[in-house]
Amino acid sequence: MSVKPVQPHRHTDECSRVLDHLNDYIDDKLSPELCTELEAHLAECENCRVVYDTLNKTLYLVHQLREQPPQLPEAVEYRLFAVMKLEQFIPKKRK
Repeated sequence: MSVKPVQPHRHTDECSRVLDHLNDYIDDKLSPELCTELEAHLAECENCRVVYDTLNKTLYLVHQLREQPPQLPEAVEYRLFAVMKLEQFIPKKRK
């Protein structure tokens, strides 16, 4: 499987405007007119579409994890939190 090389991309003012409104777009908080403009830009701009797709997938995964948090063995969880310097977030009963 070949991977397409990433082309350098300079965001235009329109890209910046789209990226500024992306969260509101995903949350369905934009006017219909602004949604139409944003969708037209996403249809034309692959780089902004990648940002949109990535954000959408990330939000999906976060919601999935809230519904079904993964269960790690205690030793793995502790080592992971220790490496990330997040020991204070290990549940008390597991310390």
